[in-house]
Amino acid sequence: MLLAHGVGGRQDLPIPFSAALAGAVLALLVSFVALGALWKEPRLGGALAAVRSLPTVIQTAVTGPVWRWIWRIAGLVAAAYFCIGLIFGPDREDNPTAGAFYVLFWVGLVPLSLLFGPVWRGLNPLRTLHLLACKGLGRDPELGLRPLPPGVGYWPGCAGLFAFVWLELVAPERATLPVIGAWLAVYAVLTLAGAVVFGSRWFGHADPFEVYSDLVGRLAPAARRRDGVVAWRNSLDGMAELRPAPGLTALVVVLLGSTMYDSLSNAPIWVRFVQESSVPAPVTGTVGLITVIALVLVAYRTATVLAGRWGAARPGTTPGEIAHSIVPIAVGYLVAHYYTLFLLEGQRTIALLSDPLDTGADWLGTAGWTIQALGTTPAGVATLQVTVIVVGHVLGTVLAHDRALALFPRRTAVLGQIPLLLLMVVYTVMGLLLLFAA
Repeated sequence: MLLAHGVGGRQDLPIPFSAALAGAVLALLVSFVALGALWKEPRLGGALAAVRSLPTVIQTAVTGPVWRWIWRIAGLVAAAYFCIGLIFGPDREDNPTAGAFYVLFWVGLVPLSLLFGPVWRGLNPLRTLHLLACKGLGRDPELGLRPLPPGVGYWPGCAGLFAFVWLELVAPERATLPVIGAWLAVYAVLTLAGAVVFGSRWFGHADPFEVYSDLVGRLAPAARRRDGVVAWRNSLDGMAELRPAPGLTALVVVLLGSTMYDSLSNAPIWVRFVQESSVPAPVTGTVGLITVIALVLVAYRTATVLAGRWGAARPGTTPGEIAHSIVPIAVGYLVAHYYTLFLLEGQRTIALLSDPLDTGADWLGTAGWTIQALGTTPAGVATLQVTVIVVGHVLGTVLAHDRALALFPRRTAVLGQIPLLLLMVVYTVMGLLLLFAA
């Protein structure tokens, strides 16, 4: 199955799994103690004016309209090429459409966004089509038929993200062309209709891939300041600038919970349960996906509410204020879980993309590619997986600590962070168990 991924079991670790788990928990405890002793004032989320701007030559190139149109045209061309295989290609295993959608696009957005920021905003073909239509009609693309309601927040993007992860992880025949095509058609119609009604701001709130790329892109080492200058920055500053908004907590929980469910769905115990159950697999999968996301949410809400009470924060503020600290954790799981899939299945997909119609042509010159291991030994991949998961949790701890210093009075700041530390430990333990039980 295309979407079955992972590196094997716990025996692939170069050290005992129990030692890796103990080391991960110890890293969180040491980080917590060190932050409490050395980090006494909020430091993150400041203005980008204090960081170094890029060289003038690069600055001129990336801030001009030509640069933006290069990205827009590239997005349109890539989408059109993708549609060739989707609409006209044979519905067989060697059709590259599923690999291009689930692997190169969905998984590939993570490294692209980590390096270059919210890239899908510039590449998004739907945004470009909306812009071109507005220019043709002589309308301002930011203005729709009515203003965007202030309480919308991330709720539409959260619903779209859940719809996508359900498609990727649960939907029957999800690697076939009719299913992918139907989902993309509904996505395009709803997104463009929303842009017509509410203007181009709708994309940043409702397009699940733009929202996803924006979240991950806040960890990028460079960003565009409000004055248009592109500057280097501390990646954690970018994430700390993510402020509470309606639906933000649900969005990050769906991102983290769906990745955890992906690990669970590959575990032998879950596979046997689904195969032996009399309930249809899509129903079992849907219930499982919702259950895992709900458990992640319950753990998060419990920890953040307790943190708010123990830290004497304003009632109801802590869950939204701490939500940004979950993003590095989710990114760590995404990298750990999809690393081998992206490297190996990504090579196969690139080779197949050279002939999406299966006519024997070689349009991209990649038809003769052979899949290379690229150093993906079981021990090496397992070590990388543990490392990125631990790093993600440590970064999440740093972000939560910095925000807690701003939320809680100094006398209760450390006490209020104890539930957050326990939350990080629970997520770490469950994440590693699910990942290496698969």
